[in-house]
Amino acid sequence: MSPPLPKITVVTPSLNQARYLEETICSVLNQGYPNLEYMIIDGGSTDGSVEIIRKYEGQLTYWTSEKDSGLYDAIQKGFARSTGEIMTWINADDMYHRQCLFTVAEIFQQFPPVKWLMGANTFFNEAGQCFLYEDLPYSQRWSRLRLRLFDGKFIQQESVFWRRGLWEEAGGYIEQNYSLAADFELWLRFSRYQPLYTTSFILGGFRFRSENQKSYEQRDQYLQQVTELLARENRGALPLLFYRLLIGLAKAVPKRKWRNKLLAGILDLPPKITFDREHGMVFSRKNDF
Repeated sequence: MSPPLPKITVVTPSLNQARYLEETICSVLNQGYPNLEYMIIDGGSTDGSVEIIRKYEGQLTYWTSEKDSGLYDAIQKGFARSTGEIMTWINADDMYHRQCLFTVAEIFQQFPPVKWLMGANTFFNEAGQCFLYEDLPYSQRWSRLRLRLFDGKFIQQESVFWRRGLWEEAGGYIEQNYSLAADFELWLRFSRYQPLYTTSFILGGFRFRSENQKSYEQRDQYLQQVTELLARENRGALPLLFYRLLIGLAKAVPKRKWRNKLLAGILDLPPKITFDREHGMVFSRKNDF
């Protein structure tokens, strides 16, 4: 008999996102995941969002619409009520891919060392069409060192899931003093305790919008907060200049295969969870791409 599916907590913070909110809600509920704890924390929307939420309230664990102190305050409110073994949040304009929650459950059940997980980076345009960016072979694999070095890439929040045990070990809170980069602060905090494992399975995607998108319109402020967080995190740690030098030398290796293997080794990237035709989900060899 298969083990019971773990309870997954999903929180959606929302404020005046009626244009996209229903698609987000449906991307969660249409998974058909039987052990779902889904909460929507609305900040007092006036654009019809509440009417959309009410359409689905029979399938929600909890929802509210009241003034709050912003995105991360709303997320914290949801997590404070949560009981799921696996936790995540999805913003009110982003979406999950089909079978996402079942895939997440299977990975956490099959691979006990995995305490937090990021899916393959995917994106949606305003119309909801999914696309990918071509990228470096290791750009979707992370280690604490790579996070501290910061190379202009980001952990994709929309496809990150974690075990409650890690959440509690890391303090059990979303930092409220960083209005734009509290997600980055949380990833830094998680990385002190456990490595981030990634997978080639697609889980969630970020939606690009033409207006009112903080991640684009306030990018400079976001990066300023990231810089502050990195300075705090790296204070007193082993200087990063040595690793930057090694990375520079590795990038000079002419053969791409060996160059990438060297970079993966220097960055100490964990193995990736991939699909194997004979064995299903498997860990890749550590320095494979």
